[in-house]
Amino acid sequence: MPGEGTYFCLVCGTQLSLRETEPLPSCPGCGTSRFRRDSIFSALQEHGSPTVEFAVGGEQESPAWLDEARARLTEPGFHLVARERGEIIDLHLEEGWSRIGRCASAEICLDDPSVSRRHAMVTVEEDRQPRLLDDRSLNGVLVNGRRVDVAELYPGDELTIGRYRLYLLQV
Repeated sequence: MPGEGTYFCLVCGTQLSLRETEPLPSCPGCGTSRFRRDSIFSALQEHGSPTVEFAVGGEQESPAWLDEARARLTEPGFHLVARERGEIIDLHLEEGWSRIGRCASAEICLDDPSVSRRHAMVTVEEDRQPRLLDDRSLNGVLVNGRRVDVAELYPGDELTIGRYRLYLLQV
């Protein structure tokens, strides 16, 4: 295990951020596995490409634990669910705007360096599908593997925010 921190690819310069227990993956930019620990004192231009906090795969099947998460939901409305360290996390979306970010002022706090302090916002309104807005985050928001600035969300959609994969469910 390489340890927690930011690494850059020696071939193409792509950066990625790892948690303490994560293995070093193949580079999402070029597929190599040649990395060096990055320094906060090195200019980004020295590496040649923007930071990538996570590798985005192609089409993926819904994870097996999602059925268990659906069965646990009892409160009516929309929920974002995730799996963290083997536990299923349920985040009920209240009506109105909810901020998603790393900061204490976010209604949905995702405490990881791959998440911007103000990463995204989601709104739930009566008789409408929830909508997601990227709040000028450094690494963006993906919905079903596609980067979006604004998106209407539907049950089953996968949101990627930093290292987190959240799934929208409805009761």
